[in-house]
Order: sequence, then C-alpha cells, then structure tokens
Amino acid sequence: MDQASFTKAVGWVFERSSWIAEQAWEKRPFSSLTDLHYKMKNIVQVSSLKEKLALLRAHPDLAARVPMANASIKEQNEAGLNQLSYEEYKEFIKLNKMYTQKFGFPFIMAVRGQTKETILITMRKRIGSTYEVEVEEALHQVYQIAGFRLDTLKEVVAMRENRTMYYGKGDVYVYRTYAKPLTGIPPIPESHFRGRDNIIFGMNVKVALKGEAFFSSFTEGDNRLVVATDSMKNFIQRHLAQYEGANMEGFLHFVCKCFLDKYSHISAVEVTSDEIPFDSTLAPAQNGLKESKLVFRHSRNEYATATMEVARTDKGHTIVKHSSGVKELQLIKVSGNSFYGFIRDEYTTLPEAHDRPLFIYLNLSWKYNDAGDAIGTRYVAAEQVRDIAQAVFHELDSRSIQHLIWNIGLRVLERFPQLDEIQFESNNRTWETVVESIPNSTGSVFTEPRPPFGFQVFVVTRNDLAHAKYSSDK
Repeated sequence: MDQASFTKAVGWVFERSSWIAEQAWEKRPFSSLTDLHYKMKNIVQVSSLKEKLALLRAHPDLAARVPMANASIKEQNEAGLNQLSYEEYKEFIKLNKMYTQKFGFPFIMAVRGQTKETILITMRKRIGSTYEVEVEEALHQVYQIAGFRLDTLKEVVAMRENRTMYYGKGDVYVYRTYAKPLTGIPPIPESHFRGRDNIIFGMNVKVALKGEAFFSSFTEGDNRLVVATDSMKNFIQRHLAQYEGANMEGFLHFVCKCFLDKYSHISAVEVTSDEIPFDSTLAPAQNGLKESKLVFRHSRNEYATATMEVARTDKGHTIVKHSSGVKELQLIKVSGNSFYGFIRDEYTTLPEAHDRPLFIYLNLSWKYNDAGDAIGTRYVAAEQVRDIAQAVFHELDSRSIQHLIWNIGLRVLERFPQLDEIQFESNNRTWETVVESIPNSTGSVFTEPRPPFGFQVFVVTRNDLAHAKYSSDK
C-alpha cells in the first residue's frame, strides 16, 4: 500500500489531521492495529505544541450543529447528542463556549459508552482544570477516540486476513550452470551421498505473493500495486544468478526475502520449487570410462522439492512455513512382502498374500524443528532420505504399505534429530499376476495394475520415535 492509499485508509482516525497517518506510513510495517495506534500516538507525543494545539482545534464542539467528520457525527449520535432538548442544547453551547474561551481549544471527550448526562458532568468538572492539565487530558481523549476508530477497522481487517487471497506465477523454469557445490553432508549408514557438484542447478518454481494491499486489485480492478506475474518470473530467474548458496531451500529463502525487500506492500511470499535433476554420463578416457563434467542426461526418476513462505513481521523477515521432500520415488521389492489378516466379508475379493512383489509410489515431505536448519549447516539432503527409504524397504519384511512407511519414518527421524516430522503419501501400484508359476523358475509374469489404486497418507512425528523406542541397530 502506497502512502496516499494508507493515508486515505487511516488518516481519518485523528480528526482532520492526516499528517499523522502520513508520518506513520514511514514507520511500517505494523504487527497489528494496536501497533499502528501506538506509533500514531507516539507521532503526536513527539510533535511540537503548535502541532498538538492544531490537532485539538481540529475537533468540533460536542452537540454543535455544524459540519463535522462522519466519524464524529456517528460517535455523537450514539451518545444521544442529536436528541437534546432545547435546554440541554443551550447548556452544551454555553459550556463549550466557556471551555474554549479559557483554554483556546474545544472540549474533547471520547464519548463512546457515555450519555449526555455523564458528558455534561465531565464538562463542568474539566472547566475548572488548569491549562497544562487540560492539554494533556484533551490529548488523552484524542488518543482514545483514535483507538476507538481503529477498532472499527478490525472487522474489515479480519475479513481480509481470513480470506484466501494471493496470486503468482507457476512453471518458472530456471537453470544455472556451475552453482556453488553442495559439500559437507554428514555420512549416514544407508547412503553414499556426500554432496553434489551443482554443475547444473535446475528448478521449476511457483511463487505466490500475499498481502492486504492486493484486495483492491480483486474488488476494484485497481492494478497500482500489482506486480505483473511476468515480472515475478524475471525476478526469480535473475536472482538465481545472485544466489550464493548450494541448495533449493536456501534459494527459496533468498528469493522470498528479495521480494519483500523490493516490494514494501507485500506481506508474505510463498515459493515452491521442484528440482529438475540431471544425471552425469560416462565419457571415454585414457584408462576406460570416466564421469563426464560436460554431458548430462535429464533424469526421469524422483526429484527433490521444497516450499518456503517468508512473512514480514515485527521481528523482520520470518519463515512462517517450510517443508522439504522427495516426489515420485518409485520402488519395487520383488519378494519379502505380505498382506494378510485384513477384514474378509461379502465385499472382499482380494486374496491374502504371504509373499508378493510390492510396487509403491512415494511422496515424502519433512519439516524441521527449527526452520532455519533448512538453510543452514543442519540441512537434510533429499538424496539421503531417499536412500533410507530404499534401505528400510530392503531390510523389512513388510506386512503392509502402512507398516513400511511407519518404519521408514522412524529411521529418518532417528538419523536426523533436527527433523520434527515426516509425511508420506503412498500409492499402491503392485503388479497383477498373469502367470504365477513358471516351471524350473522362481519367477512369475505380471502386468500393470488396473485402476483404481489404493493410497495411504501418514505423518510420523518425533513423539512417535520416542514412544516406539526404535533403534536401527537392534
């Protein structure tokens, strides 16, 4: 929201004194309406006596039949000042005149919750006060009036805050060659992965901008604060050249902060990225074949994914949402899997299996205890989580897919104490048997399964690990 729009939105809370809102705009962001009120009040408190008196004199006389701001009309009407008898009206006019002649500014009172009787009693009392005391009391009443007026905005703010409202750009493909290598990954027993050279650092990015400032672009077609989605694409692609880190999570955090720094009216930025992986190839060398550092093959296998949302808060740019993961991991174990003991009734046609092939599609996502670890030295590599899933699948005589993902989850959390939880979305793609027994062979013949497909969704938490007393060393 630019300064003019901000002033139009809240400038009225201090009677005919928009200069307070204009200065408050420079002190954004505001964590709440209470924070806004505090900062506006402070602007008045540090202003000159001349500015304070001008603020006081901007207020209308109570019960006066003169033009005044809509807010003042509403407040005075709610206190019954539009229903005075002739005698009451004359009393108000007399007291207003006496007060103004004595102090040089009108009698000011926050009349919410008051009646004409209590207001008159207060007027008579305050006329007897001193100038210094009354200036402070009048300002105190002004602050109260401003607070009450800001309260009327809470319903509007709540309506916007509770509304789903964002827009952005998807399928932003971006590749960088010779990015910083990922190194220093601690070893684990299940994986040989220790890092990657990042000769090709590729991503498919989706970005969403959030904030109250975009409300009028939806409701009024006002595009003054709209960042074109094409500009978002360019922003992401060009900032990859400035990124000095080595993993996707770090880049997402970096580009979110850059968006917030560039566009002050944005409240939060959420960015999701899917890795575009490339595998190295082999090239002829003097002593056989060696890994090529020039030619790569686009991988058709699983890929890493990450999501990061960074919001503007009173503590600065804060990570408010994060996850990392692996998508489309496809694993088949040809033996050592069973599925039996399930409910059998008139709807059951599936036979029990005591040793079957098991083909699963897996999406895994995890969250850190401290979101900062996703971009720090305690980063968990997707390749190592993938390798743990493969290792547990190999070791376990699984009784079901549910049993398998439970054990994978426990192993991942055991290996990485910095993680808080890991979520699984699994899909059963076990082949259908065509020929169960082949003479002189332990093999069988299978075909692709027909839909529909079974699925499972499950979250394994650190509390689960503690209660399971799990150890991979048993």
